[in-house]
Amino acid sequence: MHNRYIKYFVFLLFTADLVLSAIFLKNDHRDIEKIFSLPALSKVAGQPGYIALTFDDGPDRKCTPLLLDGLKERGVHATFFLMGSNIEGKEDIVKRMSEEGHLIGNHSYEHIQLTKAGAEAVCEAVEHTQEQIEAITGKRPEYIRPPYGDWNEELEEEIGMTPVLWSLDSLDWKLKDTGKIIRQVLKDVKDGDIILMHDIFPSSVEAALELIDILQKEGYVFVTADELLIE
Repeated sequence: MHNRYIKYFVFLLFTADLVLSAIFLKNDHRDIEKIFSLPALSKVAGQPGYIALTFDDGPDRKCTPLLLDGLKERGVHATFFLMGSNIEGKEDIVKRMSEEGHLIGNHSYEHIQLTKAGAEAVCEAVEHTQEQIEAITGKRPEYIRPPYGDWNEELEEEIGMTPVLWSLDSLDWKLKDTGKIIRQVLKDVKDGDIILMHDIFPSSVEAALELIDILQKEGYVFVTADELLIE
C-alpha cells in the first residue's frame, strides 16, 4: 500500500513536469514568470495598491495629536511636512511623530512662494527648519514640500533636497467639511497616489481617519511618501 502511494506521487510529479514543459515550449520564459512569480513589493495580490497620506503646515497643538492617535490605532504611517514657524513649543509632537515611525519632511519656515523669495532667503529658511527638526529627532530631513508646490531647478540645485509634490489634492484647506473632503478624495483616488492634506483643521483629521477606514476595507495599503518615490 505504501509503495503504491509513492508511485502515484511520482506519477503526479512526472505529469506536472510534462505540463510545464509544454507551456514553456509554447510560451517564452516571461509568460512562465507571470504565472509563477510572487507579486512585486509595489503590488499586493487582491489589493488596489499603495497610497501615501501627507500633511502640511503642522504641527498643530490640538489637531496633530488627535491625528497621531488615530494613525497609531490603525497602524498607519503618514508623512508630515513641517513648517518651521509652527515647531517652536510643539517639540514634543515632532518627537512623537518620529518615534512612531512617521516620515518628517521640510515645508520651509513660512508659507510663502519660494521661487519669489530669493534663493538666499529660501536657503536660510529651509536650513533653519532643517536644524529645528534635526535637533528634536536626530535626523535631518531628505524631503521638502515647497508651499503651493512652487519649485524650480535653481532651488533644487541650491537646497539639495528631494521635492515631494502630490497627485491628489483633498482640498481640505478649502472645503473644511469632513464629508466633502472624503468625497473629494474617493472620487479620484487610485494606486500610487500621494494625497495632500493638512493637520491643522479638525475636519481634515476626521476626514483622514475616515478615509483610512474606508480605503483599508477596499484593500489599499498606506505608506510614507518616500516608499512610493522609491518604487
